[in-house]
Amino acid sequence: MKTILKISGLLCLVMLSQALFSQERWEKITVPSRQFLRSVCFTDSLYGWVAGDSGTILHTSNGGKDWIIQETNTLNDVMAVFFLDRQKGWAAAWNFSVHPYGTVLLKTTDGGSVWIPVSYPDSNIFMNCILYFDSLTGWMGGEPHAIVKTTDGGTTWTQAVIESSVLAFFPVINITFYDRKHGWASGGMFDIAGVIWRTHDGGDTWYAMDPAQAPADEVYGIHPFDSLNVLAAGGDQDFGYGVGMLRTHDGGTNWDYSELGIQGNAFDLDFRTETDAWAPLGQRLQLIRSKDAGNTWTAVPTPDSTAIYKMTFPDSLHGYAVGKNGAFIKYFPDHSGGIAPDQQLPYGRSVIVKSDPNPCTANTTVKILSSPSVLPLTDCRISIYSVTGNKVYGLTLGKITTEVFNKVIDLSGLPKGMYVLRFSANGRGGETIFSEPVKMMISR
Repeated sequence: MKTILKISGLLCLVMLSQALFSQERWEKITVPSRQFLRSVCFTDSLYGWVAGDSGTILHTSNGGKDWIIQETNTLNDVMAVFFLDRQKGWAAAWNFSVHPYGTVLLKTTDGGSVWIPVSYPDSNIFMNCILYFDSLTGWMGGEPHAIVKTTDGGTTWTQAVIESSVLAFFPVINITFYDRKHGWASGGMFDIAGVIWRTHDGGDTWYAMDPAQAPADEVYGIHPFDSLNVLAAGGDQDFGYGVGMLRTHDGGTNWDYSELGIQGNAFDLDFRTETDAWAPLGQRLQLIRSKDAGNTWTAVPTPDSTAIYKMTFPDSLHGYAVGKNGAFIKYFPDHSGGIAPDQQLPYGRSVIVKSDPNPCTANTTVKILSSPSVLPLTDCRISIYSVTGNKVYGLTLGKITTEVFNKVIDLSGLPKGMYVLRFSANGRGGETIFSEPVKMMISR
């Protein structure tokens, strides 16, 4: 009888764990602000910042569970926040309160404990977005028109060369790069034209899209699959023509625009995996999702009818999004399935991780199978998380140079139960690679 009860208890634990892991969803998380949150940046699954009106910047170090209100020394609306790592960050706020009007730039080197404000040198320029490659080199975009670059960490800025055309000097909403050579910017003006700019020389020169191919409204999110294939999102916020997507296969010289038949406007665009894409529709109180790299889309209601405008996925397991009235929502993935063979990762590269035995009582062997195209792998790490998302085990492996790598790990210090194992590394090209999650059971 005791044996039957023990087995029954284990089965219940497995069933409960499977239920916990099988529910893919977005969930609203309470934050200490009711301001319009306009920007979100996470450097990893735990460390993140959200920014918004009245000088609001909030920080979490545990994936949104707890928040700290940071002192920004400004009451202006913070339109963009960007962190290079857990310490170095920048933000841009719009100053309409004191002459000369323009942008107040904020900088921190201690994770936002101290923000140092300084006025952008040109008045009446209002920055919408920030992107840094490293601690010195960064880009900003804004309005009425601006694509500017810094090479000294934001002390000085230089306006990029933009080849003149009908659409060349419209407002810039977003800037993204595939690598340091290939980049795109998006923007435009409501009911006049949307615009996408391209650069293939590291930002020395930018070219606006052909006016004949431009949509009627702003273009917001941009996602480069590689240096030639790019997807961008926009639409008609008057709910007339609905959400629209633009796609190029030649780096941005030519664009194809298509309407999805979904009412609203896509205010951002981010990919959870190489094929799983999401976009927020703002006041429509919906998100849209594509499971086939943006070819087909379906609408998903936001939790608690929240108006979401910006989102980010630091990896395939974690997603965060923000919007009006202090809205902050978090993505919880579906862990019911195992990893698929040769699971696709960014840029077509793959790493598969297995654990044997599973379930285990103490020791288990982690097998890492890597595609030759990503080798060598550096800064390799094994991380194990509890069902509540807390990291309970970490191991640094260093460098992996072989397609098959085995590592025995000792989990005797963890209590019995269900866990998730993840592997991360830097690939040959320097990009960060995350494995798909592996469910693990510890039973004793």
